[in-house]
Amino acid sequence: MINPIDKNKVAENPGLLTYAHNIGSIVVKPEDVGKLKSRALSAMHEQTNKQLQQLQRQAELIAQQANELKKRVEISEKIYTAELSFEPFIGHTYFLYEKSSKYRLMMIAPDEWGKKKPELLEFISAVKLLSDHTWEILEFY
Repeated sequence: MINPIDKNKVAENPGLLTYAHNIGSIVVKPEDVGKLKSRALSAMHEQTNKQLQQLQRQAELIAQQANELKKRVEISEKIYTAELSFEPFIGHTYFLYEKSSKYRLMMIAPDEWGKKKPELLEFISAVKLLSDHTWEILEFY
């Protein structure tokens, strides 16, 4: 039997050649390893920077919530040491004032006093009594 393939037109090990070994073959180009590593490194930096920014935003939100909670505790402590001449109801808004280093919880808003506002009465905060008997700060001076 005669081999129809001409030995002068065929490579001995065509899979090891760095170029196409016949007319119908695809072009084989060696990969630039440095370029591949550079792209992978760049993608990794981009992804980790995104995650770091997300964690930073979450940390800032937690810090803000902690500060708000701390302020809420401070105002609540002032309210529970305040003078009041009524029983506060859940869901109602009240106003905390300070006069001569003493706190007073009142039903009168700062803009409702008119010309009769007592002297040296300083508005501190508008608050709302919640059902768990804690205070929500609505407005802070």
